[in-house]
Amino acid sequence: MSTNQSLWYLENIDVSGLFCPKKVDRGDLDMHSQKMFKKGEYIYLPEEHADRIFFLTTGRVKVGTYSESGKEITKAILNTGEVFGELSLIGEDRRRDFAYAMEDTHTCILTVNEMKSLMRDHTALSLFLMKIMGSRVLEMEQRLESLVFKDSRTRIIEFVKELAAKKGQRVGYEMLVRKFMTHQEIANLTATSRQTVTTVLNELRNKNILTFNRRRLLIRDMELLEKEAQL
Repeated sequence: MSTNQSLWYLENIDVSGLFCPKKVDRGDLDMHSQKMFKKGEYIYLPEEHADRIFFLTTGRVKVGTYSESGKEITKAILNTGEVFGELSLIGEDRRRDFAYAMEDTHTCILTVNEMKSLMRDHTALSLFLMKIMGSRVLEMEQRLESLVFKDSRTRIIEFVKELAAKKGQRVGYEMLVRKFMTHQEIANLTATSRQTVTTVLNELRNKNILTFNRRRLLIRDMELLEKEAQL
């Protein structure tokens, strides 16, 4: 992910340095809890007390919820450098979703009071968090509109295109996304089936628009991908 595409460097704020200070002489190291979660471990569950904000330093985390029938609904898959559990800042005292470690994951954990203190000391941090919350609301609205108005193929292609735009790294004329998602994860995020995701991605690969494996996605031509979404 390029720096200018990322929220994680806003107005020269070193968010990692604020959330996970590494120097004892800063005097705030003991205020921050750092915890490792093993693959498959829940970080928090619905209805748990919400008094912590998490900064993801390594690993991947799935945030989701459960329907009344018990079906799992994926809301987001987060990578290194992202913040989650932030709704506790706006008065949510119980979790509405779950957070699950998709691989061995390391987090820095701040209490609500600690985060509010940092926000008072670093005014641009408030804008940073507002942008996080705003962007996630916008993403959920876009996903809902896509679910209502677009077919499965279009939803999958647009998801891949947006993934590249947000988390891709330009390599020459191509766009590289490291740690590509599984077909099932994409299906969960686009409300489609794993088989449909596999069919669409293989179709795009056969057209030489992209190539992929379990570790990465390489989009050879973003313009052609955009045209495929309009078919």
